Amino acid sequence: MSQTLPLDGLSAVVTGAGRGLGRAEALELARLGASVVVNDYGRPGRDGSGEASAAPAEEVAEQIRAAGGRAVAHLGDVSDHEQARALVDLAVGAYGRLDILVNNAGILRDRMVFSMTEDEWDSVIRVHLKGHFNTTHFAASHWRARSKESGSPVYGRIVNTSSEAFLAGSAGQPNYAAAKGGIVGLTTSTALALAKYGVTANAICPRARTRMTEDVFAGFEKPTDGRLDALAPEHVSPLVGYLASPAAAKVNGQLLVVHGGMVAIVERPRVAAKFDSSKETFSFDELDELISPYYEDRPANETFAAAEVLGLKRD
Repeated sequence: MSQTLPLDGLSAVVTGAGRGLGRAEALELARLGASVVVNDYGRPGRDGSGEASAAPAEEVAEQIRAAGGRAVAHLGDVSDHEQARALVDLAVGAYGRLDILVNNAGILRDRMVFSMTEDEWDSVIRVHLKGHFNTTHFAASHWRARSKESGSPVYGRIVNTSSEAFLAGSAGQPNYAAAKGGIVGLTTSTALALAKYGVTANAICPRARTRMTEDVFAGFEKPTDGRLDALAPEHVSPLVGYLASPAAAKVNGQLLVVHGGMVAIVERPRVAAKFDSSKETFSFDELDELISPYYEDRPANETFAAAEVLGLKRD
């Protein structure tokens, strides 16, 4: 008797799935039984430059089909509202409904904040943050309509892609860090809004060697003894498969860091210290007396980042 796979009978959209993380995630969802729409705009430059090409998405879809799975390719820019609508419509048309949305598409245009151009800011926010919103909007509308029609919750899973750049700050990526922080806010808002319809939404911060991060991890050697690279996207994709599955029904509105055989659940920001005025309102002097001592013995450049999760030391 054949074993039922965790995602049997479910359909998925994976954006930016022609290469890197998205490719590994699409292959993993298919391996777990899902029918997949492989989305990619196919531009060769990691900054979104170059001619769009259907080849990357088609190659991944063909790899899934060759392994016995179901997949169709979609050439489209998720930052375009109507192209995102067409992507969701393709999944519904091809497979009868959409069950899983994995948002992964993105670009990089790195620059220090004092050197960054308006276009470099806008383009990264548009592809990452607006792209996540566009697909989420149409998927959410689909699930809400199905739930209202049936009178009961449906099955829906959203897995969004944030980054440790949001947690740590990433000085040379103000646009990327801001977009990834916005994605966390979008995810938690969506999780609250769609829970009653049977939908969960979670975000991951993956660390992986891809076209987007090739210079970041250039100094980390790949193993030559047959072991899986600690920075391989294949360390990330199993978590995406889990979050997309019925097993993760109680996981909602969460942020998880994943890389190299490690998954860390990040708590929401907590109050580290609290000060109350002794009068009706604060004066400058009172704030100075209360707050300055708190920071006196702390590192000058410390942020609210989850240092332990990122493997950073507090000096």
